[in-house]
Amino acid sequence: MSAATPAARLRALAAGHPPLVLPGVYDGLSARLAAAAGFPALVVSGFSVAAARLGLPDYGYLTQTEIAQTAREVCQAVDVPVLVDADTGYGNALSAVRTARLLAAAGAAGLIIEDQEWPKRCGHMAGKRVVAREEWLAKVRAVADLRGGGIDLVLVARTDARATDGLDEAIARARDAHAAGADLVFVEAPADEDELARVGSELAGMGPVANMVEGGRTPLLPPDALGAMGFGVVLWGITGILAAGRALAEAYAGLARAGASEASALLTFTELTQAVGLPDHRALERRYAG
Repeated sequence: MSAATPAARLRALAAGHPPLVLPGVYDGLSARLAAAAGFPALVVSGFSVAAARLGLPDYGYLTQTEIAQTAREVCQAVDVPVLVDADTGYGNALSAVRTARLLAAAGAAGLIIEDQEWPKRCGHMAGKRVVAREEWLAKVRAVADLRGGGIDLVLVARTDARATDGLDEAIARARDAHAAGADLVFVEAPADEDELARVGSELAGMGPVANMVEGGRTPLLPPDALGAMGFGVVLWGITGILAAGRALAEAYAGLARAGASEASALLTFTELTQAVGLPDHRALERRYAG
């Protein structure tokens, strides 16, 4: 185990080059598989948690306690820093503080706080609305101020104002959020490569974050291209849940059609038990057997 705090570990990774790529996870198994693939840090995706835990769209249904419990399960499953999508903080600045405290207690390395009105929706869906800039910045300041009390989290300030007020406003909000104490800034859903390049350039030095969403509004680019634009962190938040959804749909359809599973499309029993750490648990059992 590293002596560094989760937040310190995540900051160090985000400061490196090429950009830090964070895959989205939503439970203990997805977290263990992502870490086993070699990712040095993960992001808990609200979109993915809503789909996997509730069977609902990312439409404001997920609650503060549900995301905190998911974060706890993920952080207990892996020994890598975990960034958590905390939506709007689930209320006002005081609610955002409570959310941050819950996530810190869960073992999270950081959180993402956005400026949408509640109930929020996925940043790549139509119909978004944002709160006044100062209302959002109050949440950013409130969470940043927790550092003075010993609660240190990497704070990612996300603005969805590109869709509602244009790119100029989104960039201005991101700058203000950085000045208010955000470690990293996140302009959601730039519409094309020119907008991505502008975000990366104009927010240079503020830790701009890029969000790659399959089927979303932003073009999908490789890390080296995004790094050249100035992005230090790249999120692939829904890749895992899309892959899992496809695999489950095909496996269940095959089972319903044939009355038996198609083994070639599945992990083996042994592969899954190894993925969840059965050999280690057996070793512990032998160690403490009476």
